[in-house]
Amino acid sequence: MSTVMKWAGNKTAVMPKLIKHLPKGPRLVEPFAGSCAVMMATDYPHYLVADINPDLINLYQVIKNNVEYFIKEGRYLFEARNDSEAYYKTRQEFNLRHGGAIERALYFLYLNRHGYRGLCRYNLSGHFNVPYGNYKNPYFPENEIRAFAEKAQRATFICASYDETLALLQAGDVVYCDPPYDGTFAGYHTAGFTEDDQYHLASILERRSSEGHRVVVSNSDTALTRSLYRTFNYHRITAKRSMGVAAGESKSAQEIIAVSKDPVFFGVDYAAAADFSFFHMAQP
Repeated sequence: MSTVMKWAGNKTAVMPKLIKHLPKGPRLVEPFAGSCAVMMATDYPHYLVADINPDLINLYQVIKNNVEYFIKEGRYLFEARNDSEAYYKTRQEFNLRHGGAIERALYFLYLNRHGYRGLCRYNLSGHFNVPYGNYKNPYFPENEIRAFAEKAQRATFICASYDETLALLQAGDVVYCDPPYDGTFAGYHTAGFTEDDQYHLASILERRSSEGHRVVVSNSDTALTRSLYRTFNYHRITAKRSMGVAAGESKSAQEIIAVSKDPVFFGVDYAAAADFSFFHMAQP
Protein backbone atom coordinates (compact mmCIF):
# COMPACT_ATOMS: atom_id res chain seq x y z
CA MET A 1 0.00 0.00 0.00
CA SER A 2 1.19 3.53 -0.73
CA THR A 3 1.51 6.14 2.01
CA VAL A 4 -0.80 8.99 3.05
CA MET A 5 1.75 11.58 1.93
CA LYS A 6 3.81 11.89 -1.22
CA TRP A 7 7.37 12.28 0.06
CA ALA A 8 10.85 12.63 -1.40
CA GLY A 9 12.83 9.58 -0.32
CA ASN A 10 9.71 7.53 0.44
CA LYS A 11 10.90 4.06 1.49
CA THR A 12 7.99 2.05 0.08
CA ALA A 13 9.92 0.87 -3.00
CA VAL A 14 13.00 -0.27 -1.04
CA MET A 15 11.18 -1.88 1.89
CA PRO A 16 11.85 -5.45 0.67
CA LYS A 17 15.59 -4.67 0.91
CA LEU A 18 15.37 -2.57 4.08
CA ILE A 19 13.09 -4.71 6.21
CA LYS A 20 15.49 -7.63 6.42
CA HIS A 21 17.99 -5.37 8.20
CA LEU A 22 15.50 -4.19 10.84
CA PRO A 23 15.86 -6.34 13.99
CA LYS A 24 13.09 -7.29 16.38
CA GLY A 25 12.40 -5.18 19.44
CA PRO A 26 9.59 -3.88 21.63
CA ARG A 27 9.64 -0.41 20.01
CA LEU A 28 10.88 1.18 16.79
CA VAL A 29 12.13 4.75 17.15
CA GLU A 30 12.18 6.96 14.03
CA PRO A 31 13.62 10.48 14.46
CA PHE A 32 12.76 11.35 10.81
CA ALA A 33 9.10 10.51 10.25
CA GLY A 34 8.83 11.32 6.55
CA SER A 35 6.02 9.36 4.92
CA CYS A 36 5.92 6.74 7.74
CA ALA A 37 6.44 4.02 5.12
CA VAL A 38 8.63 2.05 7.54
CA MET A 39 6.05 2.17 10.32
CA MET A 40 3.37 1.00 7.89
CA ALA A 41 5.46 -1.90 6.57
CA THR A 42 6.67 -3.28 9.92
CA ASP A 43 4.98 -4.88 12.91
CA TYR A 44 6.59 -3.60 16.10
CA PRO A 45 4.46 -3.57 19.26
CA HIS A 46 5.11 0.16 19.70
CA TYR A 47 6.52 3.11 17.75
CA LEU A 48 8.01 6.47 18.67
CA VAL A 49 7.78 8.62 15.53
CA ALA A 50 9.29 12.10 15.50
CA ASP A 51 9.99 14.90 13.09
CA ILE A 52 11.08 18.52 13.39
CA ASN A 53 8.31 19.57 10.98
CA PRO A 54 5.25 20.46 13.12
CA ASP A 55 2.88 20.31 10.13
CA LEU A 56 3.79 16.69 9.45
CA ILE A 57 3.43 15.58 13.06
CA ASN A 58 0.16 17.49 13.42
CA LEU A 59 -1.23 15.68 10.36
CA TYR A 60 -0.35 12.26 11.77
CA GLN A 61 -1.75 13.10 15.20
CA VAL A 62 -5.01 14.39 13.70
CA ILE A 63 -5.46 11.26 11.58
CA LYS A 64 -4.81 9.08 14.63
CA ASN A 65 -7.45 10.84 16.72
CA ASN A 66 -10.05 12.13 14.21
CA VAL A 67 -9.98 9.80 11.22
CA GLU A 68 -13.66 9.82 10.19
CA TYR A 69 -14.06 13.58 10.39
CA PHE A 70 -10.74 14.06 8.62
CA ILE A 71 -11.79 11.82 5.73
CA LYS A 72 -15.20 13.50 5.36
CA GLU A 73 -13.71 17.01 5.27
CA GLY A 74 -10.77 15.92 3.14
CA ARG A 75 -13.01 14.49 0.43
CA TYR A 76 -14.92 17.77 0.24
CA LEU A 77 -11.73 19.85 0.15
CA PHE A 78 -10.27 17.82 -2.72
CA GLU A 79 -13.51 18.07 -4.73
CA ALA A 80 -14.07 21.79 -4.12
CA ARG A 81 -10.56 23.15 -4.69
CA ASN A 82 -9.10 21.45 -7.74
CA ASP A 83 -7.68 24.40 -9.69
CA SER A 84 -4.71 26.72 -9.48
CA GLU A 85 -6.61 29.69 -8.01
CA ALA A 86 -7.98 27.53 -5.19
CA TYR A 87 -4.54 26.01 -4.61
CA TYR A 88 -2.81 29.36 -4.11
CA LYS A 89 -5.66 30.60 -1.92
CA THR A 90 -5.35 27.50 0.26
CA ARG A 91 -1.57 27.88 0.41
CA GLN A 92 -1.96 31.50 1.54
CA GLU A 93 -4.46 30.52 4.24
CA PHE A 94 -2.11 27.77 5.38
CA ASN A 95 0.84 30.18 5.60
CA LEU A 96 -1.27 32.72 7.51
CA ARG A 97 -1.83 30.01 10.13
CA HIS A 98 -5.61 30.13 9.80
CA GLY A 99 -7.65 27.47 11.55
CA GLY A 100 -6.98 24.89 14.23
CA ALA A 101 -5.10 21.59 14.17
CA ILE A 102 -7.61 19.67 12.04
CA GLU A 103 -7.93 22.41 9.41
CA ARG A 104 -4.14 22.77 9.16
CA ALA A 105 -3.81 18.99 8.74
CA LEU A 106 -6.40 19.02 5.94
CA TYR A 107 -4.64 21.89 4.19
CA PHE A 108 -1.25 20.19 4.54
CA LEU A 109 -2.50 17.00 2.90
CA TYR A 110 -4.25 19.04 0.20
CA LEU A 111 -1.06 20.99 -0.58
CA ASN A 112 0.97 17.79 -0.66
CA ARG A 113 -1.37 16.08 -3.12
CA HIS A 114 -2.01 19.14 -5.32
CA GLY A 115 1.45 20.73 -5.22
CA TYR A 116 4.24 20.13 -7.72
CA ARG A 117 5.46 16.52 -7.46
CA GLY A 118 4.43 16.24 -3.84
CA LEU A 119 7.33 18.36 -2.64
CA CYS A 120 7.44 19.68 0.91
CA ARG A 121 9.42 22.92 0.90
CA TYR A 122 9.49 26.06 3.03
CA ASN A 123 11.22 29.42 2.56
CA LEU A 124 13.34 31.07 5.25
CA SER A 125 10.25 32.80 6.64
CA GLY A 126 8.67 29.40 7.28
CA HIS A 127 6.13 29.70 4.47
CA PHE A 128 5.22 26.66 2.38
CA ASN A 129 6.20 27.68 -1.17
CA VAL A 130 5.65 24.69 -3.49
CA PRO A 131 3.91 25.75 -6.75
CA TYR A 132 0.72 24.24 -8.11
CA GLY A 133 1.14 20.79 -9.64
CA ASN A 134 -1.55 21.07 -12.32
CA TYR A 135 -2.91 17.55 -11.83
CA LYS A 136 -6.21 16.68 -13.49
CA ASN A 137 -7.54 14.48 -10.69
CA PRO A 138 -5.39 14.46 -7.51
CA TYR A 139 -5.74 11.24 -5.54
CA PHE A 140 -7.44 11.41 -2.16
CA PRO A 141 -5.76 8.62 -0.13
CA GLU A 142 -8.78 7.42 1.87
CA ASN A 143 -7.66 3.80 2.15
CA GLU A 144 -4.17 4.86 3.18
CA ILE A 145 -5.60 7.24 5.80
CA ARG A 146 -7.73 4.48 7.34
CA ALA A 147 -4.82 2.03 7.42
CA PHE A 148 -2.57 4.67 8.96
CA ALA A 149 -5.13 5.56 11.65
CA GLU A 150 -5.33 1.91 12.69
CA LYS A 151 -1.54 1.43 12.86
CA ALA A 152 -1.08 4.80 14.58
CA GLN A 153 -2.86 3.50 17.70
CA ARG A 154 0.46 1.81 18.53
CA ALA A 155 2.46 4.99 17.93
CA THR A 156 3.43 8.11 19.83
CA PHE A 157 4.08 11.13 17.58
CA ILE A 158 6.27 14.00 18.77
CA CYS A 159 7.57 17.15 17.16
CA ALA A 160 11.25 17.06 18.11
CA SER A 161 14.74 17.22 16.64
CA TYR A 162 16.70 14.05 16.03
CA ASP A 163 18.97 14.62 19.03
CA GLU A 164 15.98 15.25 21.33
CA THR A 165 14.34 12.06 20.05
CA LEU A 166 17.45 9.93 20.44
CA ALA A 167 17.75 11.12 24.04
CA LEU A 168 14.43 9.35 24.75
CA LEU A 169 15.63 5.82 23.94
CA GLN A 170 14.67 3.03 26.30
CA ALA A 171 16.19 -0.42 26.78
CA GLY A 172 15.51 -2.67 23.80
CA ASP A 173 14.54 0.14 21.40
CA VAL A 174 15.45 -0.29 17.73
CA VAL A 175 16.43 2.92 15.93
CA TYR A 176 15.81 3.58 12.25
CA CYS A 177 17.11 6.88 10.84
CA ASP A 178 16.25 8.20 7.40
CA PRO A 179 17.71 11.73 7.46
CA PRO A 180 17.85 14.08 4.48
CA TYR A 181 20.49 12.44 2.31
CA ASP A 182 24.01 13.74 1.96
CA GLY A 183 24.28 15.82 -1.22
CA THR A 184 20.53 16.07 -1.84
CA PHE A 185 17.68 18.51 -1.12
CA ALA A 186 17.28 19.16 2.62
CA GLY A 187 14.71 21.97 2.79
CA TYR A 188 11.85 19.95 4.28
CA HIS A 189 11.86 22.44 7.13
CA THR A 190 13.29 25.94 7.53
CA ALA A 191 16.10 24.60 9.74
CA GLY A 192 17.45 22.47 6.87
CA PHE A 193 19.95 19.64 7.37
CA THR A 194 23.62 20.51 6.99
CA GLU A 195 26.84 18.51 6.73
CA ASP A 196 27.41 19.34 10.40
CA ASP A 197 24.09 17.64 11.13
CA GLN A 198 25.29 14.54 9.28
CA TYR A 199 28.37 14.44 11.53
CA HIS A 200 26.36 15.13 14.69
CA LEU A 201 23.75 12.49 13.91
CA ALA A 202 26.39 9.86 13.18
CA SER A 203 28.22 10.61 16.45
CA ILE A 204 25.01 10.20 18.47
CA LEU A 205 24.14 6.95 16.69
CA GLU A 206 27.64 5.61 17.28
CA ARG A 207 27.26 6.34 21.00
CA ARG A 208 23.77 4.87 21.23
CA SER A 209 24.96 1.77 19.40
CA SER A 210 27.83 1.35 21.87
CA GLU A 211 25.23 1.49 24.66
CA GLY A 212 23.48 -1.55 23.20
CA HIS A 213 20.83 -0.09 20.92
CA ARG A 214 20.53 -1.58 17.47
CA VAL A 215 20.67 1.15 14.85
CA VAL A 216 19.86 1.16 11.13
CA VAL A 217 20.51 4.19 8.91
CA SER A 218 19.67 4.99 5.28
CA ASN A 219 21.67 7.58 3.35
CA SER A 220 23.34 8.35 0.03
CA ASP A 221 26.33 6.21 -0.86
CA THR A 222 29.01 8.92 -0.65
CA ALA A 223 32.54 9.23 0.67
CA LEU A 224 31.17 11.16 3.65
CA THR A 225 28.56 8.59 4.68
CA ARG A 226 30.96 5.68 4.21
CA SER A 227 33.36 7.47 6.55
CA LEU A 228 30.71 8.44 9.09
CA TYR A 229 29.38 4.88 9.37
CA ARG A 230 32.67 3.03 8.93
CA THR A 231 32.16 1.06 12.18
CA PHE A 232 28.74 -0.16 10.96
CA ASN A 233 28.02 -2.93 8.50
CA TYR A 234 26.77 -1.22 5.38
CA HIS A 235 24.93 -2.55 2.38
CA ARG A 236 24.69 -0.83 -0.99
CA ILE A 237 21.37 -0.75 -2.79
CA THR A 238 20.04 0.92 -5.94
CA ALA A 239 16.94 3.03 -5.41
CA LYS A 240 14.67 4.81 -7.86
CA ARG A 241 14.92 8.58 -7.70
CA SER A 242 11.98 10.61 -9.06
CA MET A 243 12.54 14.05 -7.53
CA GLY A 244 15.33 16.39 -8.50
CA VAL A 245 16.12 14.43 -11.65
CA ALA A 246 16.69 16.39 -14.85
CA ALA A 247 15.62 15.12 -18.28
CA GLY A 248 18.07 12.57 -19.63
CA GLU A 249 19.66 11.86 -16.24
CA SER A 250 19.58 8.52 -14.48
CA LYS A 251 16.47 7.98 -12.39
CA SER A 252 18.24 5.74 -9.89
CA ALA A 253 20.86 6.35 -7.24
CA GLN A 254 23.17 4.36 -5.02
CA GLU A 255 22.26 4.31 -1.34
CA ILE A 256 23.57 2.60 1.76
CA ILE A 257 21.82 0.85 4.60
CA ALA A 258 24.20 1.09 7.56
CA VAL A 259 23.57 -1.42 10.35
CA SER A 260 25.26 -1.22 13.74
CA LYS A 261 27.19 -4.25 14.86
CA ASP A 262 25.72 -6.15 17.78
CA PRO A 263 27.77 -5.51 20.92
CA VAL A 264 28.74 -8.37 23.21
CA PHE A 265 29.11 -7.52 26.91
CA PHE A 266 30.92 -9.95 29.21
CA GLY A 267 30.21 -12.83 26.87
CA VAL A 268 26.48 -12.03 26.55
CA ASP A 269 25.12 -11.46 23.06
CA TYR A 270 22.98 -8.34 23.51
CA ALA A 271 21.04 -8.91 20.29
CA ALA A 272 20.07 -12.45 21.26
CA ALA A 273 19.02 -11.27 24.72
CA ALA A 274 16.94 -8.46 23.21
CA ASP A 275 15.27 -10.85 20.75
CA PHE A 276 14.46 -13.20 23.64
CA SER A 277 12.93 -10.30 25.58
CA PHE A 278 10.99 -9.15 22.51
CA PHE A 279 9.64 -12.65 21.94
CA HIS A 280 8.23 -12.87 25.44
CA MET A 281 6.88 -9.31 25.43
CA ALA A 282 5.09 -9.91 22.13
CA GLN A 283 3.20 -12.99 23.30
CA PRO A 284 -0.47 -12.60 24.33
